[in-house]
Amino acid sequence: MVAAIVGIALSSAVIAAGPAGAKLPKSGVETPPSATLIETGSTLLYPLWNLWAGGFGDKYSQVTIQTAGTGSGTGITDATNGTADIGASDAYLSPAVVSANPSLENIPLAISAQLVAYNVPGVVAHLKLTGKLLSQIYQGKVTKWNDASIAAINPGLTLPGIPIVTLHRSDSSGDTFLFTTFLSKADPTGWGATIAFNTTVPWPNAPGALGEAGNSGMVSGCKATPGCVAYVGVSYQTQVLQAGLGYAQLANAKGHYEVPSAATITAEAASFTKKTPASGTISLIFGPAAAGYPIVNYEYAIVNTKQSDASKAKAIRSALEWAVNKNDGNASSYLAQVNFQPLPASIVTASLKQILKIT
Repeated sequence: MVAAIVGIALSSAVIAAGPAGAKLPKSGVETPPSATLIETGSTLLYPLWNLWAGGFGDKYSQVTIQTAGTGSGTGITDATNGTADIGASDAYLSPAVVSANPSLENIPLAISAQLVAYNVPGVVAHLKLTGKLLSQIYQGKVTKWNDASIAAINPGLTLPGIPIVTLHRSDSSGDTFLFTTFLSKADPTGWGATIAFNTTVPWPNAPGALGEAGNSGMVSGCKATPGCVAYVGVSYQTQVLQAGLGYAQLANAKGHYEVPSAATITAEAASFTKKTPASGTISLIFGPAAAGYPIVNYEYAIVNTKQSDASKAKAIRSALEWAVNKNDGNASSYLAQVNFQPLPASIVTASLKQILKIT
């Protein structure tokens, strides 16, 4: 399912004049015509798109961006069938979707991460968890919080003997894509061989397992369910803490336990920068960084490059150019509010090449 990664080097000349002749001004953002753009999809990206919609509208009042958090699967579908101008997704397009829809692009916009949250009464520390252990928990093989396998990596903590209740997304979700990719890489002969990864998967029948819609649903569901464990986008970290939930230190590929932070997310992403995506498809999960957090990802805009209206195409280009510009949407004044990190310069170059295909 994972597309091959091809390294590319892009020159400023390519950016200045894209495949269809679109050109960027020195500011890096085209002045858009009047338009209303519809964005929908990833609930992880939804808080950032709300910030971007306001910021872009402040600079270019002739454009309105309507946002909706509907799940990555819906974002991909709506961008594919033309009911949305921009589909937001945590998951890159599968080779099958690209083959059936060659005019679609998945364009990296920023770098995000995913929390593993839990509601374990009496435990206020960051529990240590591994991907393989989470695989066993979600398969119903480890069912109590005081299981010896959890206690062994959390010495000194008193763990209650309450049942573990696994929460998963009931909607087609990029967060599910990220979490199941992590489980597949951390437990390749277990989860990877039997369940694998996608925006929806055949969830095992773990005792009491619950499905929730959206990241907000995962937070509220976990708050209401003592013993729960849930995967939640890092843009909901404040809500996780406000709900009284904890979140884990996850073991990375080097066996080091890390929490998501600007430093650990950046370290993980930096270990992949020599692999510049040819078409936006690259996994940043469970990489080689010794100090990296293991569930890190590009957040994508799914866009049809063949628009029926040239004016609308220019407005879409402008919005995305603004989003990836380090002085605009990729500035910390926007990203830090939702715990995102900026794109590396090489990825901005690759994203702009994709954006300039939109005509």
